[in-house]
Amino acid sequence: MINSAEEFVKLRTSENPNEHLRAAWDEAPTDVWLEIIVTYLDMKFWVAQNKTVPLEILEILSDDSEWRVRHMVASKNKLSEKLQLKLASDKDPIIRSAVARNKKATLNVLQFLSADKDEEVKALAQKRIAERK
Repeated sequence: MINSAEEFVKLRTSENPNEHLRAAWDEAPTDVWLEIIVTYLDMKFWVAQNKTVPLEILEILSDDSEWRVRHMVASKNKLSEKLQLKLASDKDPIIRSAVARNKKATLNVLQFLSADKDEEVKALAQKRIAERK
């Protein structure tokens, strides 16, 4: 269990690979995740990467100005359909394509993306729909 924002930063910036694993897999209370994303802006990507981060935090990070953070969120399997749809409407085609590649993307989301203005996103979504049949 990660008990503070400072502990997470220490784990993430450590030279020790085992501490990196803890930063990627250990749980933390919601208030700790919130403190990290407000106080340590350069750690938001790593918060999104954590396997146990709550959906509530991913929802906040889905609005981040940095595309890498939104991309990491879009790749998470735990996303609700509502959050998938939100990211499927992202201005950046890289984010929309991450949603289309997400193995848990719902059929509804893939159908939405199958009409995307970006040809690559559109083709990817259509391919994913065809694979389901």
